[in-house]
Amino acid sequence: MTLKALIVDDEYPARQELRFMLGGFNNNIEIVGEATSATEALALIRALDYQVLFLDINLPGMNGLELGAVIQELPRPPFVIFITAYDEHALEAFDVNAVDYILKPIDEKRLMRAIDRVIKAQQEREACTPVPVSPTLQPEPKGSADSGEIKINRIPAEKQGKTLLVDISEVFYAFTESDYVYIKTFGDKLFTRFTLKELEARLGGGMFFRTHRCYIVNLHKVKEIVPFFNGTYNLVLEDKEHSEVPVSRAQAKKLRKILGF
Repeated sequence: MTLKALIVDDEYPARQELRFMLGGFNNNIEIVGEATSATEALALIRALDYQVLFLDINLPGMNGLELGAVIQELPRPPFVIFITAYDEHALEAFDVNAVDYILKPIDEKRLMRAIDRVIKAQQEREACTPVPVSPTLQPEPKGSADSGEIKINRIPAEKQGKTLLVDISEVFYAFTESDYVYIKTFGDKLFTRFTLKELEARLGGGMFFRTHRCYIVNLHKVKEIVPFFNGTYNLVLEDKEHSEVPVSRAQAKKLRKILGF
């Protein structure tokens, strides 16, 4: 995945140094613009769909924090990595949904971790618009005459052209990816013809929890809870790949209450 990037810093040597360091990540980062002020940056952001913004805080006129707040109002704002010499603004930075906050001089490993976070966040963003399911393929509404009130604890899912009936207890998590909805078992990723909302209703309450608008997790299959940033978490599952599932900031409080921590 290659992300279009904009560097915003009023000092040329700082932009030059960052551009040089980002050259080591050219498989993931394509620098397609530079700006010396927030006003200039905002004009570029409105003209081109940048995915990531490397943003200084101390800028002439509107500062970087103010720019971060403004771009959050855009339909698809770029992810923001603040790069600054001042450590006292970190909490304010996360108030505008910054992905990371890096102090100058830039540490290469720290920069690498920040870029990894942006890539993961972009993948999650791209996975969050399921294709509407054709009415002929939607599950029968509960209580309809044709359903006969029969309920089974299995989920129909497809693999290699076959329809499998997966026991609910074998579902580790469900998620959206590339406009489709899948369920993950211990070792398989299986396609379903449900929307995530329909699947959530079908899985029912109890062991399953909506951690994120794109994920439903079987809490009985969670191995580890890892703090991420800005009040969010990642859940490490007990499946074959030890998959990590994000918990949004909005759902983190509910999760803590359920699990008692």
